[in-house]
Amino acid sequence: MTTGTVPGLPDPGRCLVMGVVNVTPDSFSDGGRWFDVDAAIAHGLDLVADGADIVDVGGESTRPGAARVSLDEELRRIEPVIRILSQEGVTVSVDTMRAEVAEMAVQAGARLVNDVSGGLADPVMPRVVAAAGVPYVVMHWRGHSRDMESRAIYADVVTEVCEELRKRVDSVLAEGVRVEQIILDPGLGFSKHPEHNWGLLAGMARLRELGHPLIIGASRKRFLGRLLADSDGEPRPFDQSDDATLAVTALAARDGAWCVRVHDVRPNADAVRVAAVWRAATDPRPARDADEGR
Repeated sequence: MTTGTVPGLPDPGRCLVMGVVNVTPDSFSDGGRWFDVDAAIAHGLDLVADGADIVDVGGESTRPGAARVSLDEELRRIEPVIRILSQEGVTVSVDTMRAEVAEMAVQAGARLVNDVSGGLADPVMPRVVAAAGVPYVVMHWRGHSRDMESRAIYADVVTEVCEELRKRVDSVLAEGVRVEQIILDPGLGFSKHPEHNWGLLAGMARLRELGHPLIIGASRKRFLGRLLADSDGEPRPFDQSDDATLAVTALAARDGAWCVRVHDVRPNADAVRVAAVWRAATDPRPARDADEGR
């Protein structure tokens, strides 16, 4: 198994780590800690110092039930953050569903477009990405935050997510996106109940058979908090599920994820390095090569 490489992005020979900068007042994981532009820039630089290979900057919360922000407000929030981080040499990703925001972000220095809707929220997005020539994360998505919970209905979640992602890939390719630009995300937590998320993580081998690098974004999501609920059934707070996130990172990296998207970068950066050595130690090919050399 290989994690895959993406032209124009770092290739350290292991699973990449994408650190999150939410320039929002209402994101589920950090409650507006980085809403101020200067704080967001400083946080992005801290993430790189902690080992992030990519910094993902977003200006619109996609937590369940979140209302959309205006185009102008999303642009106002993230443009200076992306521009200055890029000038500092950071590999920046823009987390947006809007083609106009993606276009601005690339002009400001972003090297990756991370679209949680996979081009469904804004049909112009694939053409903008095709013209820009940057890598494009196509996530599995069934609807906006306001009603995505009602769409979490599956007979076989891995089969259905694979089929829906395959259709999205065909669609964006038809709009001019090149095959080597495409990265896939199964969309953990987006129109998924906990059992769906666990099923997708266990089914990573089938997701990877789609033939594109795979990004996993489990960090601080509700299904982890519910797993760690106390004796009264109260879910663990978002920012207290980082140890569980770390376990998912290690397993996903071992199983061939191209990248993990996380909030607490340093321990996850350690975990992907452990996973890389683990994978190498369990790969039988070096042993065969050694035998052949005797």
